[in-house]
Amino acid sequence: MIGPIWTWDAVDVASGIRSGLISSREAVQASLDRLAVVNPSINAVTVVDAEQALSQADDADRAVLRGDALGLLHGVPVTTKENVDQAGAATTHGVVAFKGVIALSDSPVVANLRKAGAIVMGRTNMSAFALRWHTDNDLHGPTFNPWSRQFTAGGSSGGAAASVAAGITALAHGNDYGGSIRYPAYCCGLVGLKPTLGRVPHFNPSAKDERSLTPQLFSAQGPIARRVRDLRVALQAMSLGDARDPSWVSAPLEGPRSGRLPRVAMTINPSRLGVHPAVEQAVRKAADALARAGYEVEEVEPPDTDAVSELWWRLAWWEFNELSGAGIRKLGDEGVKRAFEMYVKSTPKVDLQAYMRAVAARATHLRKWLQFLERYPLILGPVSAELPFPVDFDLQTGLSGETLRRAQRLLIAVNVLGLPAVAVPTGLSNGIPVGVQLIGSQFREDLCLDAAQAIEARLKLDTPIEPRL
Repeated sequence: MIGPIWTWDAVDVASGIRSGLISSREAVQASLDRLAVVNPSINAVTVVDAEQALSQADDADRAVLRGDALGLLHGVPVTTKENVDQAGAATTHGVVAFKGVIALSDSPVVANLRKAGAIVMGRTNMSAFALRWHTDNDLHGPTFNPWSRQFTAGGSSGGAAASVAAGITALAHGNDYGGSIRYPAYCCGLVGLKPTLGRVPHFNPSAKDERSLTPQLFSAQGPIARRVRDLRVALQAMSLGDARDPSWVSAPLEGPRSGRLPRVAMTINPSRLGVHPAVEQAVRKAADALARAGYEVEEVEPPDTDAVSELWWRLAWWEFNELSGAGIRKLGDEGVKRAFEMYVKSTPKVDLQAYMRAVAARATHLRKWLQFLERYPLILGPVSAELPFPVDFDLQTGLSGETLRRAQRLLIAVNVLGLPAVAVPTGLSNGIPVGVQLIGSQFREDLCLDAAQAIEARLKLDTPIEPRL
């Protein structure tokens, strides 16, 4: 542990606090000081309560002095995204009309972070209604990628990723309905974990209605970090059960081991629909890193990736249009309205019978993938088939939803199937991050994290960075 505290991994910050090497107040103050330096240029953290964070840090330091039992993230500063309830904070979803929706209690993921001892020092920016792969809204404005203002920081958890890349905190909360953890991690040169459906509990007490079917099936809460070991600790902290989420599953964080490293199926160009040469190179570099670590890697296609991604596209946009379209068109900013219309226009019309058949088809696809994952317990492939997109790429005249769906096909296929996946960087392409994702079977985050750590050991991308603006 060398250098300023804001450059340390979350695991090292927690260790330093437990041992007395540093105090929680010092860690939180380091984050606040770093935020003051970099946040004006990247606009990643939207709300900060410095007084409360420092008061909680003092409480954490007193607990250390008393010899209290300490949580995994005791005294560590973290951020949360603006679409989960946090007591006393607005659950805005990046929408001006919701800026006064103040949560009275914590969502399960925020409560679990607090139980682990983490100190929530800020809220992070997102796209309005979490509906764009780019982070911008009328409430807070755009978040800028610390690597380059020309390229998106990703979405919808772009604020979380940009803040971690720039050193505001080592660990951030995000959520992933269509890649919203993994894509910002990819764009900002970070690691991000989308856990298995049911692994991390979720519920927003402030919500007026229950989530509809696709958010219940496709969405997951998870962490964004600079190093894989921080993802492990964050997953352990976030996955504590909560009775408010009936879909939560009590599953062990470590599964059975065979005594040998699992076989890896490498897909460079899923469904043969095209891939950027730099992305292909990233997948091959990651495969080489895994092979050098002792993994057996074979180039083989998982089943029907394109059909699975098309299922996400059809179900997600049809359901949003039917249930939320009027609200998006009334309350959304111009960016999200334009992007949403483009998504809906590219989606075949679905009647109730077609919707029910599409939902049923999910089981067929998941069965095929689970059988495939018995033979190849890990799948290595692109996060996106393209390098990080330019800013406001989804508002470009002439861009079709089909073009975006194909670029993000493996990203969104994982959400349909409810499987765990980890995004991990492999380096830079012309100064912009590029990376891969590792996909595992249900509740085998451990295998994904092991393989991600093997890639990280050989292809480490140094972060945090000074924003390059």
